[in-house]
Amino acid sequence: MFAAWPPEVETAAFTSPADGSEQKTLLYAPPGDDPVPLLVAFHTWSGDYRQDESPYAEWCIARGWAFVHPDVRGPANRKEAAGSDLAFADLRGVLDFAKSRRAIDPERIYAIGVSGGGMMTLLAATRMPEVWAAASAWVPVNDLATWHADSLARKNKYAREIELVCGGPPGASAEVDAAYASRSVIARLSKFQPPFPLDINTGIHDGHTGSVPVSHAILAFNTVAAEAERISDTAIEAMVRDRRVPGDLGTAAADPLYASKPVLFRRTSGSARLTIFDGGHDIVHEAGLTWLEAQRRGTPAAWDTKPHVPPVLKRAAAASGK
Repeated sequence: MFAAWPPEVETAAFTSPADGSEQKTLLYAPPGDDPVPLLVAFHTWSGDYRQDESPYAEWCIARGWAFVHPDVRGPANRKEAAGSDLAFADLRGVLDFAKSRRAIDPERIYAIGVSGGGMMTLLAATRMPEVWAAASAWVPVNDLATWHADSLARKNKYAREIELVCGGPPGASAEVDAAYASRSVIARLSKFQPPFPLDINTGIHDGHTGSVPVSHAILAFNTVAAEAERISDTAIEAMVRDRRVPGDLGTAAADPLYASKPVLFRRTSGSARLTIFDGGHDIVHEAGLTWLEAQRRGTPAAWDTKPHVPPVLKRAAAASGK
């Protein structure tokens, strides 16, 4: 096992139902026979199944959950990765594989991810809505065409990688534009709103100290929010530019789960919630996982979640590995 992961986590292989290839995942199956919750954690844009995201496994070991960290075709620098049909066929395959190794409670299957993993979390919510009890997305990429422009402006590596994933820059051809739409959260969410709770989180400084501007998470929330509860374009522009929440949006109540990255703004609309915290391209693992733990498929969202005392995890928050 890779050094960063607890020794209870194993490297496993399963057969992709799409092309018959061998695909890898990390897996934790707790002892016992009674059905347990299953956490599906997605690696980031540049990562793969081996990436150090061990707090997910530490939580599952402590709480008696099953856990998978699938490869879903690895780093997002080729067409097979980044929300492709192959990646989602593999996701169905890894779910079946996990169920073959451990009895799983079908009312408690959860998705979580940060950055490109946050994008995959929201895509999975729309593409496989029959699976999930809830999904928690952190600093997600919402729209690949917009992120391409963001990345060109910031002169980072991601614009080129997005082109490798989608076949070229936006506008290159109808086929390329269709690839951008197919792999973008905003296009999926605008056509289908998941029938379970969505928890969308972002740091106010992301896009300055991180790679995905704060606007991406806000616009994902706006896509599923009631019209009267959406964040205005003017407010979004101010947050991207000034790295602060405009005063007329009000202040959020303190949430002890976000003690390491205090909540600056929060809004709930139906079964979706947006949290903007004082941070950058980060995830607060304890907050996301504690919230997921409170959700059950087919029941209303439980928003008022209380922290464990003492906390389950030693690391309350972590920067994304991009």
